[in-house]
Amino acid sequence: MRLSVNVDHVATLRNARGGRFPCPLQAARTSLAAGADGVTLHLREDRRHIRDEDLRRIHAEPGLRLNFEMAATDEMVGLCAALRPAACCIVPEKRQELTTEGGLDVLRAGPGLGEAIRRLAGEGVEVSIFVEPDAAQIEACARLGAQAVELHTGTYADAAPEARGPLLARLAAGARAAEAAGLSCHAGHGLDYVSVIGIAAIPQIVEVSIGHFLIGAAIFEGLPGAIARMRGAIAEGRAQIV
Repeated sequence: MRLSVNVDHVATLRNARGGRFPCPLQAARTSLAAGADGVTLHLREDRRHIRDEDLRRIHAEPGLRLNFEMAATDEMVGLCAALRPAACCIVPEKRQELTTEGGLDVLRAGPGLGEAIRRLAGEGVEVSIFVEPDAAQIEACARLGAQAVELHTGTYADAAPEARGPLLARLAAGARAAEAAGLSCHAGHGLDYVSVIGIAAIPQIVEVSIGHFLIGAAIFEGLPGAIARMRGAIAEGRAQIV
């Protein structure tokens, strides 16, 4: 299972004080050196954390697999088409939200979503869509030409441990639906050292994207230590697959 580290909140901390420190590019380099498989960035319309310069500098880093989280706006599609990162994940975005609140409603999306997917796929970008683990939504992603889905794990991760069983079963069903539709299956949002174990035990999920928790844990453990511990938790979950 690949681990993509989202370094958005390194930029959040930098922007709180101004200046250049802490540096998202250094966080990206440290993540790779510590065993991450790639880096995720979400460039928001209001540039509340990651900025255009961060995106370009991290994209230019040799050997780095960039996953560009983005809304399907003309501005972001144009940026992604010009940069051609390894992957992008199309997410819903509301300016007033603190963080992404749920999956994109692909069934009710206008024709612009399909046009964006076709343009980006034509540039060689692996296009993923952030969705709820719902078979109808997942199948709609496949019809529009996406190569992957990222399942929203926030509801599962936020639930009390004793209430997670049915939510994990729903995610597993969504992962099987993605496989049946010919899509690569990723997952992310709100995962920590404990909740990621259940996700890693789902064989169809091949990548997780984790940011806020790892950056927070890094305050106490250091970023290399937090990534190493997360990789250990992922390995524990993967070992449950028979």
